[in-house]
Amino acid sequence: MLEPPVCATDSPPHPARFLETLIRVFGHTHGLKASQIKQLERLGRRRVPADRLLTNELARELTAITHETRRQVGVLVDRRGDVTHVMMGDARGIEMPDWGRMRAAEGRLRGLRCIHTQLGDEGLSDDDLTDLALLRLDAMAVVSTGEDGLPGRAHVATLRPASVDGEPIQHLDPCHPAELDLDFRDFIRALEEELARSARTREVGSGERAILVVVTAGRNLEDTEIHTAELRELARSAGVDVVDTVVQRRPRPDPKTVIGRGKLQDLVIRCFQTDVDLVIFDDALSATQARNLGERLDLRVIDRTQLILDIFAQRATTRDGKLQVELAQLKYVLPRLAQRDTSLSRLGAGIGGRGPGETKLEVDRRRVRDRVARLERDLKKLGRQRQERRSRRARRGLPVLSIVGYTNAGKSTLLRALTQREVLIEDKMFATLDPASRRLRFPREREVIITDTVGFIRDLPPDLVAAFRATLEELSEADLLLHVVDASDEDVDRRIEAVRTVLSELGLDGKPELLVFNKIDRLPPGEGSRIATRYGGVAVSALSRAGLAELLERAEVAVEEVHPSDASGERIEIAGHVA
Repeated sequence: MLEPPVCATDSPPHPARFLETLIRVFGHTHGLKASQIKQLERLGRRRVPADRLLTNELARELTAITHETRRQVGVLVDRRGDVTHVMMGDARGIEMPDWGRMRAAEGRLRGLRCIHTQLGDEGLSDDDLTDLALLRLDAMAVVSTGEDGLPGRAHVATLRPASVDGEPIQHLDPCHPAELDLDFRDFIRALEEELARSARTREVGSGERAILVVVTAGRNLEDTEIHTAELRELARSAGVDVVDTVVQRRPRPDPKTVIGRGKLQDLVIRCFQTDVDLVIFDDALSATQARNLGERLDLRVIDRTQLILDIFAQRATTRDGKLQVELAQLKYVLPRLAQRDTSLSRLGAGIGGRGPGETKLEVDRRRVRDRVARLERDLKKLGRQRQERRSRRARRGLPVLSIVGYTNAGKSTLLRALTQREVLIEDKMFATLDPASRRLRFPREREVIITDTVGFIRDLPPDLVAAFRATLEELSEADLLLHVVDASDEDVDRRIEAVRTVLSELGLDGKPELLVFNKIDRLPPGEGSRIATRYGGVAVSALSRAGLAELLERAEVAVEEVHPSDASGERIEIAGHVA
């Protein structure tokens, strides 16, 4: 497994400590005899012919040490045949040197092969295959140790690019090290050429590539498919190219890595094969989970909340929107900064709690808190300005209709169809972020203000709701909520409930509501009307303008009940008349 190595220089004093440092021995060297240290020194001076993966002589030296110490021992060999690292493990495995987050170049391998022993003849373990893919090694070879200390069979695996059968790892037939007749130099050259061709097939200018990960967490198959489809749609809206999806059935997410150990190893290999840039989890990741996954995958790892925040950051155009998105992002980041070492902090109290000064972590946290406070002050000021505008509008006595609904339900398209004014429309989630207000005249010549708001989504991040609360306060002035629902969606009930949950959190669950089932043009004739009748709503197609007359009549009646018209019947000429 890839773990931070315990270098020999960190072991208790030993006569050969200086020599160990020179030959770069990693792992469990504590307790070795002087003669065993010398054997390790000789390994560091070994050389393998460039065209050989492994020689019988090197295998015999490795298994002799394992037989004597009852520990696994391994070496890393470069393409010139020089041993670059010597690793001493325990009876169960070895520890690989830590290269940090330095990845091999795209289409290339690392230029190192790992050769290590094992006490039995179990062959390549899952950890071996994971390290092979994660580190992009030229090869992973495991040599079994016989009862007499001589080498047994050698098990060898190498990587390969995506193929028809989808297998990213190829296994050579196990054989004695002396029988390995593979021309390793030519083999690696051909393999890297194939990897480079595979990398070049990536579309030039394409977006970031990602693998999606969904854990069922007790959900049934239908719910899991819905969650997966929505995460895929969110990724598309963010400009991410989804190349694979991993689903694991678990009663609950793993507290350390969300997914299980075996599935994580499989994910590491898939990431190599598909050459992705990031991994997106449907579950909300804790700071510890995100850190553990990032270290294991050696890739950027984000969760659904971060994905939504990124979409909002792309869509924000007004000052209000940009401030609100930044505030939500900072509130998301702040608690994750706290999961760091505070040993140098001067803010601690008591014996052992004092330090030489403020750490970089504390500086970052202080700057984030200062910025959060500044953003909240600015948003309060903008909130007061919006309140003044609402007050002026209220004095004119114009009723207000607010369009709400699940993201990508067609709210902006409906606003454009009703007012005949240009509004940004995209077939993407959260295409509309900044509220838009237009005037509308009902068939009986009554004028109202109609507003479009940001779309809702299930499990909307709390920080996002808090940041946009000032904008969503516009809904509090509404006399009627036009709750737009995508009638063609298979998850109608859950999406209606998700929107109503957010409205309840905002204290708006008592507002008059009219369900508007949009996109009936995607359904068989009559199906949209049947759905709307079942829910007591109205069926429309904002794209083809079907059903808009009935919608206006129903909306006018609902507004009249809560906001009776002025008896004077005064009229104001406005654009955007809809008959």
